[in-house]
Amino acid sequence: MLKETVVFALTSSTDLARSVAEKLGLPLGKIKVEHFADGEILVTPQETVRGRSVFIIQSTCTPVTEHLMEVLVCIDALKRASAKEINVVIPYYGYARQDRKASAHQPITAKLVADLLTVAGADRIVVCDLHATQIQGFFDVPIDDLAVGPMLGHYYAEKGFSSDEVVIVSPDHGGVVRARRIAELLDCPIAIVDKRRPKPNEVEAQNVIGDVDGKICIIVDDIADTCGTLCAAAKILKDHGAKEVNVAVTHGIFSRDAVEKIEASDIKEMVISDTIQLSDEKRAKSTKIVQLSIADMLAETIDAIMNHTSVSRVYDRYLGKVSH
Repeated sequence: MLKETVVFALTSSTDLARSVAEKLGLPLGKIKVEHFADGEILVTPQETVRGRSVFIIQSTCTPVTEHLMEVLVCIDALKRASAKEINVVIPYYGYARQDRKASAHQPITAKLVADLLTVAGADRIVVCDLHATQIQGFFDVPIDDLAVGPMLGHYYAEKGFSSDEVVIVSPDHGGVVRARRIAELLDCPIAIVDKRRPKPNEVEAQNVIGDVDGKICIIVDDIADTCGTLCAAAKILKDHGAKEVNVAVTHGIFSRDAVEKIEASDIKEMVISDTIQLSDEKRAKSTKIVQLSIADMLAETIDAIMNHTSVSRVYDRYLGKVSH
C-alpha cells in the first residue's frame, strides 16, 4: 500500500516530514509553496497524486494563520488533482487553546479550524497531544490524537531515574491527567502546583499539593509558550525543597524571550519533542533544551493507516510500565 502513498512537507515541518518519509522508505513528495508580496499563498504539487493517498505534514505553529492557510490551500489543490485520500498530519494544532468560550462573546476557534479543514477536503486528521482531548469531537472525519508524553517518560527511565526519587508534577489542575499517565509509566507519585493567572501570559504560582522535598521533580505539560508558568512552577518547587527540577513538554513554541527565561530559571533541563521545529537561533541560545523526535511515531501511524492495521500499537510501545 505504501507505494501508492505520497508524503508532502509544507514550510513548518520540513525536517520532521523528511525523517518520516525516510523511515517509511519513501521519497519526500515534491511540492511548491509560494508566498506572494500581497500575502496570498499558492501551493502546487509537483507530481501526480491522482488515485493516491496523500499525507500532508505541517504544524500550525508561528506564524499560525499562514501555516494553517498553507494547509487549506494544499488540501484544495490535492482534491482538485484527484487525490484518492487526503490525510493531514498536524503535529501541533494551532488555536487549540481557544477550545471554549472562556468569557462572553469569545469565539471557539479550535472548532472553526476543524470545520475549515473538513470543508477544504481533509479525509483524516492526525495530531499530537491536543491541548484538550474534547477537540477530537469538533471533527466530522476520523482523527488520531497521538500521545507523546509516554515517549518523554521513557527518556527519563533511560536516564536511570528511580521511582522512589522522582515526583511527576502538573503545573496546574488541568494537567493532572497528563501527569498521571507518565507517573503510572514511571511508577512514581504526582504533585500539583496551585497557580492563578492575573492576566494572559502571566502567572503567579501559589502552593504545591504533594510532597516534593528532596525529590527530583519532572514538570509535565503539553505546551511551552512564554514559559512563565513553567519557570514560576520550577521556582516554587525549589522553594519547597525539590532536589532538582526538570521539564517534559510536547510542543516547544518559545514565544518572545522564553528561551532566556528558561536559561535564567531553576529548570535543570527541558525535554521537548519536534512537533515544532526548534530554530537554530533558539537552539544556540539554550544549554538546557533537549529535543526528541516523533518521526518513528508518525511513520508507524502512517503505516498503520495505509495498511488498515491498529494505530493503538503505536501507543502500546510506550505505555507499559518501565523497569528500573
